[in-house]
Amino acid sequence: MSLESNILIIAGEASGDQHGASLMEEIKLIAPNLNLFGIGGDKMITQGLNAVYHIRNMAFLGFTEIIRHLPFIKKVQRDIVKTVKEKNIKHAILIDYPGFNLSIAKKLKKIGIKIFYYISPQLWAWRKGRINKIKKLVDKMIVIFPFEKKMYDEAGIDCEYVGHPLVEQISEYPFLTKDELFAKLNLDTNKEILLIMPGSRKQEVRKIFPEIINAAEKLCVKYNMQPVIARAGNISESLFFENHKFENIKIVKGYTYDLLKHSKFGIIKSGTSTLEAGYFGLPGVIVYITSKVTYTIGKALIKINNIALANIVAGETIYDELIQNDVNEKNIFEKSDRILGSETIYNSIKNKLEIIKVKLTKEEASKKAAKVIVTSLNEL
Repeated sequence: MSLESNILIIAGEASGDQHGASLMEEIKLIAPNLNLFGIGGDKMITQGLNAVYHIRNMAFLGFTEIIRHLPFIKKVQRDIVKTVKEKNIKHAILIDYPGFNLSIAKKLKKIGIKIFYYISPQLWAWRKGRINKIKKLVDKMIVIFPFEKKMYDEAGIDCEYVGHPLVEQISEYPFLTKDELFAKLNLDTNKEILLIMPGSRKQEVRKIFPEIINAAEKLCVKYNMQPVIARAGNISESLFFENHKFENIKIVKGYTYDLLKHSKFGIIKSGTSTLEAGYFGLPGVIVYITSKVTYTIGKALIKINNIALANIVAGETIYDELIQNDVNEKNIFEKSDRILGSETIYNSIKNKLEIIKVKLTKEEASKKAAKVIVTSLNEL
């Protein structure tokens, strides 16, 4: 491996930016002269990413949205391939974001790029036929769940299990106490927090937030809580005001782990955030809306009973899931009211969520993944 090697790295959304930043930090400790180019967010850029595109430009949701953005996606892919050739890049690290990453992997493979894939597409949930595509395109899979390792081994794909990066991120996080958090965010100390996590894509926020906030306001009145919106870094605060006027509701960027730890209840968009909420033992409900076309196709393809990662990892439906047309003010209020109105149900959910910590265990995922990648640069 050349001391001046350049590597491509691509993450397409907020969770990928976090995982990518942690991975880059560990790679730099092992091989400080590596230069990383590609797509990421503020956290990856802070770790030294030479960004060709920012993730804020890549937050597409569903089949119809992707089709509408195809000209832009193709331009991004052309620019990535151009960068790879100009920088004489020989290796790529693709992080989650399978729709885009498996597409760009095909183009990279044609020009001889060796591909690491960190955080597997959820083949165990849907589109298992993709495993044949991965076998052709990916030189080494680096997975975060043990059952994924088994699946790839059986398919004859080179695979390493490193554990879930969420665990190390939480273990290294400098938590505020509850009093410190309330003081920092100027919250009412006489009211518990109802945490709203509406997602990191504009389309998600626009579809989901109006239904969430109407239910949340009623719940806060009934149970003497205060709503706090955890805003993803790539979502502007003004987006929340497009269809709703409100006062005395905090919109917070950052402090997500502090909020998860110190909140009473959560209304959470399906995604990595459900796993985070489960890890912190935060009772709540899960919501998810996509386009009608995406939902119709996905419903036909999905092979599992749950969509929330916390429920999938737990192996049972701990969190109520409201999907598509079921995501409305009435249902969100009623599901939440059932939990908040019963100490027995509330505590039962908290106790059941303990299995999330047990199943994820403490792993140094980013450190292990970085070691796998750097060690394999000479082999691939």
